[in-house]
Amino acid sequence: MVLDSFQEVDQWMKLLARKGVRELDIANLNQRYQLPSYIFYCQKLRKLKLDNCIFKPPLQFEGFLDLEELELKNIVFGKNLNGTQISLPGLKNLYLNSCTDVYNFNIKAEKLEILYLGLCADATFLLRLLDTQCLTCLTTLIVDRIIFNNLTKDLKAAKKVNFATMFSHLPRITTLVIDSHILKFLIADNIPRLLPHAINSLSHLCLLSFHSDLNQLHGALCLLRNSPNLERLCMLHAGFMKEHEVVPALDQMPAPTCLDFTLNQLRIVGIECLEGSMIERFFIKLLLAHSPSLEMLYIITSETSNPKKRYNLAKDIMRFPHASPKAQVICLDPEPKKSSDWLSFLLVMLKIVWC
Repeated sequence: MVLDSFQEVDQWMKLLARKGVRELDIANLNQRYQLPSYIFYCQKLRKLKLDNCIFKPPLQFEGFLDLEELELKNIVFGKNLNGTQISLPGLKNLYLNSCTDVYNFNIKAEKLEILYLGLCADATFLLRLLDTQCLTCLTTLIVDRIIFNNLTKDLKAAKKVNFATMFSHLPRITTLVIDSHILKFLIADNIPRLLPHAINSLSHLCLLSFHSDLNQLHGALCLLRNSPNLERLCMLHAGFMKEHEVVPALDQMPAPTCLDFTLNQLRIVGIECLEGSMIERFFIKLLLAHSPSLEMLYIITSETSNPKKRYNLAKDIMRFPHASPKAQVICLDPEPKKSSDWLSFLLVMLKIVWC
């Protein structure tokens, strides 16, 4: 139902506020709904889910004391916050997707465990939340054309981020899902061999949008080298190349000894949309040669490749030296999927690799 005004909705919100609502889900398909002030006085809220709203709390709003889960999608954050910090002392799960003016959303959430940050054009927000010592799961879906968005203040803040600073704030991270475009940004021109502190807690790693790019390769190798307890690795949309990108020459490739660390705990690897590029083959060869505990390598080839190419690629990969005598290489044919099904496919792929 499309509404010309939100007066009736406001009345419902007022009633819920009086009743001490604990869970509130507003999915709005109309024009953006500006949340009425009484929503921000629902101090018994434990779960709040908003879609297509304007988040503009009253000036005296200090936070939700009991809120444990907050999911915000297509939200515009009001500029009247003026840097005021919102206290969310009980917040454990935070999901932000396609939000605008996120830099106005200054929160303090010391118990935050899971952070999902997708398509939000503000790098500074991520910096603030990395100080949360309880964080164990971090998902970033921020492609390079959106994270910067030509915002000068974002660029200045983003330049302060690198592998060392980012992971020094994540002592308990066990699960990391990261857009591989960010790998290029994190390493910049300085690719560290070892971080000041190894990412000992990291056991599950997913690299999104990984393709034939040397910077992404070096970033991935840096992550692997500094994650001695990694058990499961998932790479999605591997092989996708942009028209302006050039395949590296042989003399530009890293030396085979570049991964001078044994991935003793790595057991399961899944790679989707494999094209068979030089970099992809090189990366798979390294994984097989340095993973003595590997059990399964799942490969789904690109749907654009022909059956003969897929067969030859699978045959070549099976011939690569295996450090693990029990490693199995399972090659699966691609299934055509619409772009709208991408998130569903991601969840299926993660279930295959991580369950």
